[in-house]
Amino acid sequence: MCIFCKIVTGDIPSNKIDENDEFLAFHDINPKAPVHILIIPKQHIENFQSTPPEVMAKMTPFIQEIAKKVGLDQTGYRLIVNNGEDGGQEVMHLHFHMLGGAKLKWPHLAPDTVKKNI
Repeated sequence: MCIFCKIVTGDIPSNKIDENDEFLAFHDINPKAPVHILIIPKQHIENFQSTPPEVMAKMTPFIQEIAKKVGLDQTGYRLIVNNGEDGGQEVMHLHFHMLGGAKLKWPHLAPDTVKKNI
């Protein structure tokens, strides 16, 4: 069982923001911005590439409600999903990072490995 599944079952505590029958939002324990929230499906789905479209159709309004709940809907936020090892995914359970609470920069991610015209 992955760490996020253990959070869903309550085996590992989290600082929850909100949840419903299908999704959970909680504060990241290693924040990269003043507001850093993880949003996950309660069902174990390995990554974005394997996510059924109907899950995303339900997850989108949940994510939008979380932005409203934490006051980022008007000021703005960055929504990130890392997919697979090369994409930076560390926990193999679909999760979105919602970052906000400040003017966010966009540093170059891989300066020596940029490929042109992919």
